[in-house]
Amino acid sequence: MPDNQPEMSSKFYPLPCMFTIASLFCGFYSMIAAVKGDYDVAAIAILIAAIFDALDGRVARMTRSTSQFGVELDSLCDMVSFGVAPGFLAYQWALHSYGRYGWLAAFLYVAMTSLRLARFNSQDTKSASKDFVGLPCPAAAAMIVTSVLFYRYLDITGEVKHISLLLLVYLLSYLMVSTHKYLSFKKPQTDKVKTFQILVGMLLLSILIAAEPDLMLFVVCLLYIASGPVMALYARIRGMKKVSDSDSPEHHLS
Repeated sequence: MPDNQPEMSSKFYPLPCMFTIASLFCGFYSMIAAVKGDYDVAAIAILIAAIFDALDGRVARMTRSTSQFGVELDSLCDMVSFGVAPGFLAYQWALHSYGRYGWLAAFLYVAMTSLRLARFNSQDTKSASKDFVGLPCPAAAAMIVTSVLFYRYLDITGEVKHISLLLLVYLLSYLMVSTHKYLSFKKPQTDKVKTFQILVGMLLLSILIAAEPDLMLFVVCLLYIASGPVMALYARIRGMKKVSDSDSPEHHLS
């Protein structure tokens, strides 16, 4: 914690914790729905959990009730809602037919979620970068649940078996513990002109999502997940180009 900030309180504040527990409830209910074979309901429950998860921190900051207790509770609930519940849903919906490879993929996803949360909680809060290191676990969970909704969009209901879904779970597990940078969107540093453009873009995106939610939510999650490796590849290419430019004869003559 930065030196100019007071030590975080360990008090229990009911209001933000209610939102956190609501997120936990949605994750738990998702597993119950997955057992019953209601995969669409299970997927939507995790999406609602993500909404509550996004609200609890904002409510805590607005009411000045941020505490270490709330931080720890949030991590424990995230482990269930965005680790165990999506992993269980993926296994019930698409992975169990692969036998050992299926349940190992589901377990790997849960294990990588726990490592992702532990790394996030122990990272240096003095860092100037606001980006996430590794794929955030709510985004990984969103990729799984929007895949369920996308199959509903394709009129494919019930259990499915496709190798791409098995590979997707392994890929998400890797991305959560990778060092790829992902945009946070919590504190975007933009001028007024760009803020207006972003507002217009978000409005158009909201309209598209409202028109075709099952398709557009899947596309948005897919693009966000791809953004980390794409930005890493772009940074690597730029770095190689700078090195080649610095080693060129023209650079040494100038």
